[in-house]
Amino acid sequence: MSGDRHLLVVFHSRSGGTRALTDAVVAGATDPSIEGVEVRVRTAGEAGADDVRWCDGLVLGTPENFGSMSGLVKDFFERIYYELLDETPGLPYALFVKGSHDGAGAVASVERITTGLRWRQVLPTVVVTGEPGAEHLAACTELGMTIAAGLEAGMF
Repeated sequence: MSGDRHLLVVFHSRSGGTRALTDAVVAGATDPSIEGVEVRVRTAGEAGADDVRWCDGLVLGTPENFGSMSGLVKDFFERIYYELLDETPGLPYALFVKGSHDGAGAVASVERITTGLRWRQVLPTVVVTGEPGAEHLAACTELGMTIAAGLEAGMF
């Protein structure tokens, strides 16, 4: 899909749960009712500063590992942080977390970094604990659709 606006989805998944949630986000963002938004999906290990420069909005997906974001998502932030610190203030983003417990540590660790980058969270975080069920996939589909529609409409 090509268009005038660009949405980047960056995620890490080891066991497949976060990948399933990512797929739901992408399905929502690429819904046929949304036109004019190009979606690029990158693993946290692949994504870099040029991907973030390309986008008009970003969705981050991470598992909760040891009470924090995954190491590869942290590595993504470490690789882009200082390079983009003054280039991307106000970048609209959304977050989803696949938690083993409550996901709070992962959410807090991402929010600390995005606050430093001066990015703007535009939707409530979706936190999924345990195995993703139909309601979790639906919430992530809605997250993807909402941020893409917001980009399309010029709201974000």
